[in-house]
Amino acid sequence: MSAPENLILSNRFRCFDGWQHFYRHAARATACEMRFGLYLPPQAEHERVPLVIYLAGLTCNEETFPIKAGAQRVAAELGLALLSPDTSPRGVRLPGDDEAYDFGLSAGFYLDATEAPWSAHYRMYSYVARELPDLVTSQFPVDGERIGLMGHSMGGHGALTIGLKNPGRFRSLSALAPIVAPTRCPWGQKALPRYLGPDADTWRQYDATELMSDLGSVAGRPPLLVDQGLDDEFLVNQLRPELFEAAARGAGYPLVLRRHEGYGHGYWFVSSVIEDHLRHHAEGLGL
Repeated sequence: MSAPENLILSNRFRCFDGWQHFYRHAARATACEMRFGLYLPPQAEHERVPLVIYLAGLTCNEETFPIKAGAQRVAAELGLALLSPDTSPRGVRLPGDDEAYDFGLSAGFYLDATEAPWSAHYRMYSYVARELPDLVTSQFPVDGERIGLMGHSMGGHGALTIGLKNPGRFRSLSALAPIVAPTRCPWGQKALPRYLGPDADTWRQYDATELMSDLGSVAGRPPLLVDQGLDDEFLVNQLRPELFEAAARGAGYPLVLRRHEGYGHGYWFVSSVIEDHLRHHAEGLGL
């Protein structure tokens, strides 16, 4: 398939008989250039393969997951394409966007900002939920009817909120050490009002625990796998998985939340459980 003129290949690497690509392109949702990584397994050379989108966390970019998670080996075995977008718009600079690690650059929180100046470019929700998967499924041998969504930390927050709000688009869903209740944690209480304004009611649409509590029905929704390290330095104050677990129990949602002794927050943990997540997605996507 021919790529559109604005889709520019930055680099590619042979990996487990497939190809790890890195692209940049002019994005409509964010009104600036965006970057993403795409792993195509060897099966993609002769058929359309299912796609799993991975959303990275604070301080990360489109290269973090492909380089650190060690996911390509299992993806090649299963026949899964892996898509890793950047964590914020970097093709434009805004005042104060690099003053802190948890707001602005590398910290888009996968929402559509409504407050100036962020509203002009920080529209990661629309980019991830619609524009980027539409672009990839139209230009690469990827099956647009079989898309899964997963993420780590801030990306876990993004995966859960986007997945819960778009059940028809994402057929499999998982998260690793996710921020599940940003309206009740310091990271979210800092970022959400600056992106969305002071009305706390508007923040709820980007809070996985609130979305889970408000579900009218869980019929037809995919089973959800969440993994959490018990030595995670952010567990008590920022992540609070027990809140999401209680909301899922109340909604009757099929959630498996696994807790792991001795594991922290970073990619030592991610790389230790990523195979289970990819196999979870492969089952949900019909492999």
